[in-house]
Amino acid sequence: MCGIWALFGSDECLSVQCLSAMKIAHRGPDAFRFENVNGFTNCCFGFHRLAVVDQLYGMQPIRVKKFPYLWLCYNGEIYNFKQLQKQFGFDYQTLVDGEVILHLYNRGGIEQTASMLDGVFAFILLDTANRKVFLARDTYGVRPLFKVLTDDGFLGVCSEAKGLINLKHSTSLCSKVEPFLPGHYEVLDLKPSGKVASVELVKFHSYKDEPLHVACDTVEALPSGFDLETVKSNIRILFENAVRKRLMAHRRIGCLLSGGLDSSLVAAVLLKLMKEININYPLQTFAIGMENSPDLLAARKVAAHIGSEHHEVILNTEEGIQAIEEVIFSLETYDITTIRASIGMYLVSKYIRKKTDSVVIFSGEGSDELTQGYIYFHKAPSPEEAAEESERLLKELYLFDVLRADRTTAAHGLELRVPFLDHRFTSYYLSLPAELRIPKNGIEKYLLRLSFEDSNLLPKEILWRPKEAFSDGIASIKKSWFSILQDYIDQQVDDLLLEKAAEKYPFNPPKTKESYYYRQIFEKHYPGQSSWLPHYWMPRWVKATDPSARTLKHYKSATQE
Repeated sequence: MCGIWALFGSDECLSVQCLSAMKIAHRGPDAFRFENVNGFTNCCFGFHRLAVVDQLYGMQPIRVKKFPYLWLCYNGEIYNFKQLQKQFGFDYQTLVDGEVILHLYNRGGIEQTASMLDGVFAFILLDTANRKVFLARDTYGVRPLFKVLTDDGFLGVCSEAKGLINLKHSTSLCSKVEPFLPGHYEVLDLKPSGKVASVELVKFHSYKDEPLHVACDTVEALPSGFDLETVKSNIRILFENAVRKRLMAHRRIGCLLSGGLDSSLVAAVLLKLMKEININYPLQTFAIGMENSPDLLAARKVAAHIGSEHHEVILNTEEGIQAIEEVIFSLETYDITTIRASIGMYLVSKYIRKKTDSVVIFSGEGSDELTQGYIYFHKAPSPEEAAEESERLLKELYLFDVLRADRTTAAHGLELRVPFLDHRFTSYYLSLPAELRIPKNGIEKYLLRLSFEDSNLLPKEILWRPKEAFSDGIASIKKSWFSILQDYIDQQVDDLLLEKAAEKYPFNPPKTKESYYYRQIFEKHYPGQSSWLPHYWMPRWVKATDPSARTLKHYKSATQE
């Protein structure tokens, strides 16, 4: 996990512009480099490093003797760099996994490069010989990337939008900063002036398609067919493989553990594999919640079962409320459910950074979208519509849960790993018949639970524990986190302000005091950037006015039985 930043065709002094690069210093607390591009005095790279692999040669932009005309700045992990080296005979000059991007590009161009990378990534690749700039981002947008491109060809690229919004430029400051689309690459021509012109934006991978890099995966062809035993076995094999490949690190590995199905499965498989490869330190797991909250109690049970070194962070209401503004600044969003869920994750990440030496943090993001884990999936009109909704959620992950997971951990210099969003695992799961993937017997994620039922990885009551939204699970049963927040915010926002909300904020107007409060803070830090959030996250097929699971009838009946 790092922070990348680059400018092409700047009219302003680069030493002034580079102050913007410091806005993402939290992403790389170990080192910083600012480097001009030879022959292009108005082009430069900025890089904040979190050293996870190759402590000696890991600084960026990466340049190697073999390709002196290539400059690479990337944020991510490429899990198959050794397999690609073996398959194509690449001669690496460093131990940095990202070096493979240079070799793939030299061998087959940008299309093959982006398609053959098994991992999470956002990168800027400059080819001065052919005068091209390339931008690319992984399938689900696990690693963030933003860009701004003015009409006269000034380009700014950064891991987070906050590194671009204050850039100076002669023509205007109002060019739109926007997220770079996941699963895409862009080709830009580099002019002698250092300015650029966009040539094409190409979607290189759709999450339903089996990725090209399967050809050099460590797990070979799986049995075909949709009989239940085959499917369950394939799910276990691919999920275990997804966790195994993410063990690549020279820093200590830890795991977030809410006690729900997703994080518990990740933690259990992770610990099993760490033992198999003789990692000689205990796995640290981390839970956050109020005293005796459902998450804390369930996480304690899981940690005892798997034998992790477990840490509990007790959340007090005041601390959570005080964190709201810094959380919104980190997130760059005003989405209600994203902010609620981020407060706990932000504070547990803060604890990990201050109190432990774990840096590479595993988590369960992506499972709810992939395996139909949200409670409203019980109301899906048909298996086909449920499958479509699952795909929509995956497509928008970069705006919601993946954004939350990246920013809350990166704010404290941690690197997040999310095995549920493994390309091969997700494409297999989405290839299964729609009927197999829906909730059954009143239980969401039924197929995933069933697949691990006989594995003894988790206690049965955890494996079959009903869905609990992270922002709800950290609070007590009596009073949910969202109602605690609302009680506080009711005192902060006047009724008259809310009545006139649509006039003040015509795009995505706030409908509640809570959303108005978040929007005010967002606009304070990112004025005029409300389009970063196309719409609020809300459940479908139910008449919901709030995104919390605890407001849904299915949840109420389940907890009151």
